Amino acid sequence: MTRRIQISPSLLSADFSALREDIETVSGADMLHFDVMDGHFVPNLSIGIPVLQSVRRVSQKTLDVHLMIERPERYFDAFIAAGSDILTFHLEAVPEADAAAFLRQIREKGALPGVSIRPQTSEETVFPLLDEAELILVMSVNPGFGGQGFMPETLPKIESLRREIDRCGLACKIEVDGGINRETAKLCREAGADILVAGSAVFGRPALERNAEIELLRGGI
Repeated sequence: MTRRIQISPSLLSADFSALREDIETVSGADMLHFDVMDGHFVPNLSIGIPVLQSVRRVSQKTLDVHLMIERPERYFDAFIAAGSDILTFHLEAVPEADAAAFLRQIREKGALPGVSIRPQTSEETVFPLLDEAELILVMSVNPGFGGQGFMPETLPKIESLRREIDRCGLACKIEVDGGINRETAKLCREAGADILVAGSAVFGRPALERNAEIELLRGGI
């Protein structure tokens, strides 16, 4: 059965002086990707809970929140209360032995749990978590900054995850974030991705062209 590819435009690339208007220009998207950086786990700072609350007030879309922060478990409650529908933390930011419990904790508190890995982290480290996670987020750039080039060496990781998920008959989805454009989206779809995060590829287009671009990234048109 053919998978329906979902597109999650990254608000990090939106115009924050006109955020509500920019969100309205991507009505064809499946969800909105919300990056949280703390300046410690990654060398950059970004948006947090007050902005998420504002986005929640103006959009009914699924809010796909990606925590690139140290000790993310301290903030699960606050981000879920602020409107997260999906809450993803980095495997590298938590004790590996606690990761499954953290995924269960997020689900019990009312959000869908995800776990992310950096390009340097083996995909096999998340195999034991596939039955607890709603999604595995594969970073195809080094996390921390937008606008980076796609790292093709992450494609075999996507393929490996696809094989393991299918072998186990699990519903866990594969999300890919970093350097996604028309060309790299096709490579990721072919490798087995389910969800593609796209920032500049979407918000870098004129407002009236963004929904068409979303369909191209999805593999339509």
